[in-house]
Amino acid sequence: MPAPPVPPAVERRFRIAERGSTLGREVRGGVATFFTMAYILVLNPIVLGGAEDRFGNRLPEEQLVTVTALVAAVMTVLMGLTANIPLALAAGLGINALVAYQIAPTMSWPDAMGLVVLSGVVVCLLVVTGVREAIMRAIPHALKQAISVGVGLFIAFVGFVNAGFATRVPGETASVPVQLGDDGDLSGWPALVFCLGVLLTAGLLARGVRGAILVGIVVMTAVAVAVDTAAGLSPRDWGLTAPSLPADPVALPDFSLVGEFSLFGAFDRVGALTAVMLVFTLFLTDFFDTMGTAVGVSSEAGLLDGQGRVPNLGRLLFVDGLAAVAGGAASASSGTSYLESAAGVGEGARTGLANVVTGGLFALSLFLAPLAAVVPAQAAAPALVAVGFLLMAQVRHVDWTRLDIAIPAFLTIAVMPFTYSITNGIGAGFVAYAAVKTAVGRRREVPALMWAVAGLFVVYFAIDPLEQLLGVG
Repeated sequence: MPAPPVPPAVERRFRIAERGSTLGREVRGGVATFFTMAYILVLNPIVLGGAEDRFGNRLPEEQLVTVTALVAAVMTVLMGLTANIPLALAAGLGINALVAYQIAPTMSWPDAMGLVVLSGVVVCLLVVTGVREAIMRAIPHALKQAISVGVGLFIAFVGFVNAGFATRVPGETASVPVQLGDDGDLSGWPALVFCLGVLLTAGLLARGVRGAILVGIVVMTAVAVAVDTAAGLSPRDWGLTAPSLPADPVALPDFSLVGEFSLFGAFDRVGALTAVMLVFTLFLTDFFDTMGTAVGVSSEAGLLDGQGRVPNLGRLLFVDGLAAVAGGAASASSGTSYLESAAGVGEGARTGLANVVTGGLFALSLFLAPLAAVVPAQAAAPALVAVGFLLMAQVRHVDWTRLDIAIPAFLTIAVMPFTYSITNGIGAGFVAYAAVKTAVGRRREVPALMWAVAGLFVVYFAIDPLEQLLGVG
């Protein structure tokens, strides 16, 4: 059956046919991205709501669900309409933990969120002046390919961890840092749901089934609901999200946290130098996480040009900076681009229309917050593993015979999953690139901006001893 024609107005806006996509693929991609990101509606309130500020105050989890959905909806649609790229946004994992457990305990919640707003303003200023885009364009193509591969391994690892397939070994004397399941083996129905989901998704992909990733999520969610009902499992068995249908799926949103931030309160609370260093840390984390995500998702979508450049990069980066501002202003933590967008790309999404679908579902979840938590990690995580495989394919483009390229590429790829941070992987690759090129007498091949960014990453990695040296730790 032929795909329905794209309305002329929609084609002019999103260039769907020009990019080899269809309305159906964009809708499936948008839905798939939403389901792989929906966990943030549960996880962000848990992270932020589980921490206290300096004065013992906690943010209400019900209101955190609302602002998390609000920021994701508005910024995802804005990204689709302005940059025309299938890259969704929501509160950033890692950044929210930094805000909750490092920043908020030293000040009030409004002060901490004010620093998030400032970091977003810095990002926007760098975009307007062209500095951020220039940095991204200065990155060698080999490192961009390595970033895509590292992102693939990272996102697959996220899937394994979210599903409980891989867990941290408790205790400081453990001989290995992670293990299979909770005790070195897999047990329980949730683990079976995840394993079946991986096999189902892999089989569907191998057979070339349209909507393979989305079909896998929907089918395994139904299986999880059936298993939960039949086996009488407790929410603890599933981890973050139990697949049980709520008695009342509709709830009115509470926007009380919107606007609860103090732009410069932290400067009075902890001092100007400490506040500046905290903004610098937030900025670096968001800056390079976004860079890795944009390159990885665009590469998988086939949108990079011959020089490995991301389309509409300036608009993309500016909207990402606005998402940080919006996230802080709404007390949802910094909004940022999401790796899980690659799940939608895996379903065929190639334009910003997929973002409109994803953002619309986030907007709907403002009123259907209880339903947003129905999809358990064990049903959504197989999609992340599958996307990890798709991104891993970029490894074939790295020239492993040139050690001045291969070593930085390897460190970029390895450090991301091994430190559970995209930023750390990119930083390791940048620093290694400059160092190795210098070691082989090719330092002139390193662009000036690469030297500057490598220097910033040296500061980033050495932030703790620098704080102690300056007496601000």
